[in-house]
Amino acid sequence: MKPLPPGSTIGILGGGQLGRMLASAAAELGYHTRVLAPDAESVAAQTASSFTRADYHSRIVLDEMVSAADVVTYEFENISLEPIDYLSTKVPVHPAPAALAIAQDRAAEKTFVGKIGGRTAPWRKVESLAELHAALAEIGAPAILKTLRLGYDGKGQVRITDVTDADAAWDAIGGRPAILEGFVTFTHEFSIILARGRDGAMVSYPPPWNEHVDGVLARSTLPAPAEIAACWTEAAALTGRIADTLDYVGVLACEYFAGAEGPVFNEMAPRVHNSGHWTIEGAVTSQFENHIRAICGLPLGDTGLTAPAVVMDNLIGEQAARWAEILAEPGAHLHLYGKEMRQGRKMGHVTRLAR
Repeated sequence: MKPLPPGSTIGILGGGQLGRMLASAAAELGYHTRVLAPDAESVAAQTASSFTRADYHSRIVLDEMVSAADVVTYEFENISLEPIDYLSTKVPVHPAPAALAIAQDRAAEKTFVGKIGGRTAPWRKVESLAELHAALAEIGAPAILKTLRLGYDGKGQVRITDVTDADAAWDAIGGRPAILEGFVTFTHEFSIILARGRDGAMVSYPPPWNEHVDGVLARSTLPAPAEIAACWTEAAALTGRIADTLDYVGVLACEYFAGAEGPVFNEMAPRVHNSGHWTIEGAVTSQFENHIRAICGLPLGDTGLTAPAVVMDNLIGEQAARWAEILAEPGAHLHLYGKEMRQGRKMGHVTRLAR
């Protein structure tokens, strides 16, 4: 298949900040973008060529996307598989539905990674309170109960510090199907962000050290500490196997724990990722540009660092009100997402490069 020439149209499902930055990257390469999202407030609409506010399940709207777009992608994984499947029968969709199906189900995700040689925390699927008690008897506490679907940024997760907490934890997640995940000993959290082209070519970025506060990414730092560097090769190889096995096209992010025995897989995101926002200024080619390159069949770009050290901080809620102070700081690169201010909401990020 020939590369899509500039002037082609990329359909983007999802109206958040990832879609916003994808649309900006696409515009720089000469592509048009058409965003589809049901949200009244779509920050992606501020940078896209066109925006349609509608439900993802509307066949009329999906058919309009098919007629307008040369390729379709999505900016988040908590979207129903049905419209993705439907679109994929009529227009190229990247990443493919198979990757989305696995990423949406924590049990399927961990089973898949285990089959291709990945190391995960001990876990059990639980669909009832009785199964949760049985799983705790096997895995022990402390542990984390995570809903099977729709959890992100710490949502849909409850920590169980003692087996007596089981009933309250089950109630806290609404008695929904879940997995119980045992704790692992680790020193740092990190991610591997990889781009895979339509021809199977792959590039990956140096791994950032990711620090979370209340389950939300607060900071990504490069270069990563030695403990992460020691896990880099193995984690990158596993991420590559995931991409190859799924015949993946686009940017794939996998989160890991750095352990004494090597990297422990945590979860995958079939999209561009918050822990890769630093790549806009901190890498030769950003994750957003490489995603556009991949899905359009273009050569993948250089993932090397542009500075000896890079730090990306998320701006949560009122932290974004410091925009004037940040802009006055030499070497700081501010990105605001155009959202209405709300406590706990990701409002933007700032990347600092060491010279």
